[in-house]
Amino acid sequence: MKKIGVLTSGGDSPGMNPAIRAVVRKAIYHNLEVFGVYGGYTGLISGNIKKLELGSVGDIIHRGGTMLQSARCPEFKTVEGQQKGIEQLKAHGIEGLVVIGGDGSYMGARALTQHGYPCVGVPGTIDNDIPGTELTIGFDTALNTVIDALDKIRDTATSHERTFVIEVMGRDAGDIALWAGLAGGAETILIPEENYDMNDIAARLLKGKERGKKHSIIVVAEGVCSGVEFAKQLQESTNFDTRVSVLGHIQRGGSPTAADRVLASRLGARAVELLIEGKGGRAVGIEKNQLVDYDIIEALQKKHTLDLDLFKLSKELSI
Repeated sequence: MKKIGVLTSGGDSPGMNPAIRAVVRKAIYHNLEVFGVYGGYTGLISGNIKKLELGSVGDIIHRGGTMLQSARCPEFKTVEGQQKGIEQLKAHGIEGLVVIGGDGSYMGARALTQHGYPCVGVPGTIDNDIPGTELTIGFDTALNTVIDALDKIRDTATSHERTFVIEVMGRDAGDIALWAGLAGGAETILIPEENYDMNDIAARLLKGKERGKKHSIIVVAEGVCSGVEFAKQLQESTNFDTRVSVLGHIQRGGSPTAADRVLASRLGARAVELLIEGKGGRAVGIEKNQLVDYDIIEALQKKHTLDLDLFKLSKELSI
C-alpha cells in the first residue's frame, strides 16, 4: 500500500484533529502518501481531496472540531453514491481509507468494505455509543464540559434554592448523563436505558427538602425527553421552583482533554498499521487500556451497552 486517505464524518467531536494528525504522521513515517478528504462522504463524492504533508497537521492537536470538516451525506447511503466515492478514491490512487466518526460513519465504511474497498473505522463521537470499544474519541472532553457546567449551575442553584434540570447530549445512549451526573453529584439521572418513575423522583426530592436540602440537580439525557418537558412534569408533581439548562452543542466543542488526545493518537496510528498489514474492513477500539480491532460489519450488528452498575451507584450515593 502506497497511498491512504482519511476523512471525518457525522457530528464532530473533540479529538478528531489529534486522530487526523496521528493518521497523517504515522503514514508518512512509514513512507506512505496521505490524502485528506474534506467534508466527509460529501467531499468524497465530489472529489474534494488533497494531499497532506507533515506541516498540514501542525498545531492541530489542541484544537476541537475537525480540520477536514464534516457533513452528513444522504447520497452516500445509496449504491450510486458509494460508487461515486470509490471512483474518486481510485482516481487519486488511494488504496485504503481511515474513517473517523460515529455509527453513521461506520455504516459508510462498512458499505465501502462490502464493495471490496479496504477501510478502517476510528470511533469519534461524544456519545460513547460505538460497540467494541470502552471509550470513543471526544467522550472525555464532552464529559468534562458537562461537569464544569454542572459545578457552575450548582452555585446558582444553592444561592436561589432551586431545582435545576440539565439536558445533555447522547442521543439514545445515556453515557454522558450517567458519568457527568455521578461525577457532578446530581440527585437524579435520567437515561434512555432505564425507565423513570416521576412519583419516585418527586418523593426523593421532597424527602431531601424535609431534611433541609436547599437545591437539587437533575441530569436528563436527550434520548429520554427534553429538559423543558421533564421540568414541567416535575413542577406539576412537586411545585418546586425549577429551572432548565439545555447544554446543547457546547458539549461538542473545546480543546480535547489529554485523555482524548492520547486515545486519538493511539487509535489513529493503529488504523494506519492495520491498512499497512492489509487488514481492511476493521474498526479499532480500546478495552482495558489495550488496543483492539474487530470486524466493522460485525461491530454494527452489536448493541452498545451502558454500565448499569454505575447507575445503581449514582442512586445509592444521592440519597
